[in-house]
This record gives sequence, structure tokens and C-alpha cells, in this order.
Amino acid sequence: MTPDPLSLAVTDRGEHALARLVAMRAEDPPTTGGRVLSYVYDSGLAELDELAMRAARLAHGVNGLDPTVFSSVARIHREIVDRVRAILGGEGSGVDGQGIHGSVTSGGTESCILACLAARAVSRSETGSSEPVSGGTIVAPVTVHAAFRKAAHLLGLRFVGVEVDPGTGRVSAGELLASVDEDTVLVVCSAPAYPNGVIDPVAEVAAGLEAHHDPRIGLHVDACLGGLVLPFWPEPVTAEPWDLRVDRVTSISADLHKYGFAPKGTSVLLTRGRERHRAAWFATVDWPGYPVVNPTLAGSKPLEPAAAAWAVLEALGEDGQRELVSRTARATERLGDGLAGIEGLRVSDRDPGPLLAVVADESVSDRRRVHPHLWADACARRGIAVQAQPAYRQERGTLSSSSHLTVTPVTERLVEEILLVAREAADEVRGQAAPAPPAGFREVLEALDSGALSPADLLALPEDDVHSLVAGVLEGDGDTASAMAPLLAAIERLPADIGARLVRAYLAAVMEC
Repeated sequence: MTPDPLSLAVTDRGEHALARLVAMRAEDPPTTGGRVLSYVYDSGLAELDELAMRAARLAHGVNGLDPTVFSSVARIHREIVDRVRAILGGEGSGVDGQGIHGSVTSGGTESCILACLAARAVSRSETGSSEPVSGGTIVAPVTVHAAFRKAAHLLGLRFVGVEVDPGTGRVSAGELLASVDEDTVLVVCSAPAYPNGVIDPVAEVAAGLEAHHDPRIGLHVDACLGGLVLPFWPEPVTAEPWDLRVDRVTSISADLHKYGFAPKGTSVLLTRGRERHRAAWFATVDWPGYPVVNPTLAGSKPLEPAAAAWAVLEALGEDGQRELVSRTARATERLGDGLAGIEGLRVSDRDPGPLLAVVADESVSDRRRVHPHLWADACARRGIAVQAQPAYRQERGTLSSSSHLTVTPVTERLVEEILLVAREAADEVRGQAAPAPPAGFREVLEALDSGALSPADLLALPEDDVHSLVAGVLEGDGDTASAMAPLLAAIERLPADIGARLVRAYLAAVMEC
């Protein structure tokens, strides 16, 4: 049989493409092994990673758009929802017979947006209109994930951020409830908050909503990070429940691609009652094509991520999940204790869980103090990646500059290596002055400080001018081009809307280079 010339050409060009991909990936930090302490959630089990890849391969080509055609879509999604519902206290009929229903989404941001979309619809349900309704507020601590600010932006809602104690990073339930009014469609609590590992007072907020506010106002718990970890944590994480055991909680999100140890692309949104659950769906027959029903934002979507997540859940079971969380807990305790012993640094107040935030120790003199962003860059130069977080200005006091560490099971093998790097990095930068903004930004910052340039002027700049500004920063010189501390120093000095525009242009420039 004569070989197909196209097949031969595809094979040849495909090998070249794969070789290029190998070269590109070689420039990335490793996604396994525990040296990246953010973004990746490594179980430390190569067998689990291999299982996920095999499951994804089996699901290759399946279009999740229509489970009436591909029945495996419905079954896999249903079994994922059942498993996560049981973990998060949602078994049984719930209050007033309202059961817990779920959707499998592409990630935490999509889960959070859908929770806000449903809340907007339910809060305005008395109008009887099927058209989208704009207006309304989302009330949440300022430490809630930025996905809720994004949801407000997309859905025509207003985000109301409630300030937290600058020393502890904790929000007062009373202050959160005081911001709820007739325009509120959703209140959000975190379990835990990504920046600092604090679990918000869910039960107390729920009680206040139940006693004093419209029952249509939703209460969402963002457990995208903690939802599959905190239920298995060796010690109680809070005195009060924070999940679906709290009847007033109307929805909760949890990511399987975080501590469900699945590949990227799978989250679950659980919702109390069919009315709220279906309110996030889109359906139409008002066009000449097939009836369209979308439980999530996507239409066509791959089954691979959900199939991989399902296989990981099946393989681990409750015992396996508990063991991996135990490893994470041991690593977190050892790492937290070790970091707390480094002169010039301090581990922020937090609740039990897998997150650590490191700040400068203000109790020591300037010459003994360690700036967390300089420290993060020094760690990166030694092969350990931690995530620098800018200071956050609020009226009641600024939240300090910090560096974030996400601890995973594999971290347990590397605690001593990480601490060695952490100590060496601290020794390198101890006593250094706070980082300065990149030279390319200094002229703009000086003009803003002097009044020669107003924030409105900067916001009105054409996109090409902003691109040129940040492209110059990217060119940098030496180590400064890859260091994050100077960029974060600029963000800390700028109003939030200007900072957002600059980092948007910065990332766009990275993608275009």
C-alpha cells in the first residue's frame, strides 16, 4: 500500500514540532519535584500523574458540549460532583428539601463567575424576566480572590471590598454584614484566602444573613484552594463549620486541579437548590441550529481534564487523599517553623492549612530586616520559586508586602533544602533597602508624584505608548529583567487602576516578545 504523502509529511513536521516543544519546556521551572511553591500542586506520586495522563488520553476527542451524544460526559461529571459533595458536607437533602447540585467547570475563576451569575439572577427573580439584569453588589473581604472582581466587571455588578485587620488579615463578620444592603446579590467568604491562609468566619456571616437579610442574597464559600484539603487536615481548621454543613451557604467552589491533585482544567461548583443551580446555565432554541444548553461558560469543551480528575479521585479514595493531606500538613508545620526562625522574616498569622505568607519582621532594626520581595528573588536565583505579593493599601492600615508559599505533599521531601535556600537568600538581602521601581517606570512615578502627570492622564495614554513603556522595563539589564521585586515596587506606589493597566501591558508584552 502506498504511504499517504500527507501522513509522512505530518509525521516529519510533527517530530520537529515536538523537538521545539521540548526545548521550550526546558526553559520552564519544573512542575514536579516541589521547587515551585505556587501555581502547581504536586502529589509527589509519579504513578498518579501517569494515571491522569492515561485517563486524559482515553477521553481524547470527546466533546463535552453534548452529554446526550457522549454519555461518558454526564457520568464522569456526575460522579465527580457526588464525590466532592460528600467531602464538603453536602450529602442529604439540605435545608427545606433543597438538595446540593453541581457543575464541573474549567477552573476556580469560572466556578466563581458562575456563582456570581446565579446570585445575580436569583436576587432579581421576582421580576420574572429571563433577560440578564445588571446592577447589584458583591460583598467580600478585600482578601477574597480576584476572580470576584473579575466577575463583577463581567456581569455589571459592583465589588464592595471590606477591609481586614492589617495585623492579622482577618475580616470582622460584623463589618462584612454591615456592607450588605438592598443591592447585595452575593456575600463571599474564603476557605482559605489565598494571600494569607486565613479562613473567613463563614458560620457567623451565615447567621447574620439568616437573621437580618433577604434570603435571596447568596452566600458563596470560595474553597477553590482549600475545599479538598481542609476536610482532611489532621487538626480542626476552625471551631465552626465553613462548608455546606452551614445551611445558609448557597454555593461553594473547589478545584480538583489544586489539592484534588488533578491536571489543570477542572473545578466544581456546588449549589444549594435547583433554582440557583440552573440560574447559571444558558439555554436557547432561538436560532436555526441545534438546541444549545451550556451549564458553564464554555460550549465545546474537552473531556480530558475531567476524565483525569475523575480517575485521580477514584484511585486515591478517601484514605489516599487523607494521607497526601497529612504529608502536606507535616511539611507546612516544619517549613513554617523553619521560616519563623530566620532573622528578619516573620510568618503571618494564619489558620491551619497549606498556605504560608512571609513578611518582613518589623520588630528588628532596618539593618537586620529582610524584604520579602528581595528574598523571593534571591530564592529564585537558587532554584526555589516563591510568589511575591505586593503591599495592599486600605484605610485602616496597609497589608505588608509578602511572599506566598503553597505547600504540597512533595514539599515534605524538600523541607531542609528549601530552608537552606531560604536562609542563604535571607543572608544575601538582609539589611538591603526596599526595592526600587524599574528605571523605565521612575520617570512616570516622579511625574505622578510631582503632579506633572495625573492618574487620568496615564489612564488616557494610547495602548501603544503604554506598551512601549513596559517593553523598556522588560529589556532591563542583567538580573533586573527577571526580578519581580522592582515591578512590585512600582505597583505598590501606583493607584490600583493604573497598576492594573501597567501589569496588563507588561504581560501582553511578555506574550508578544
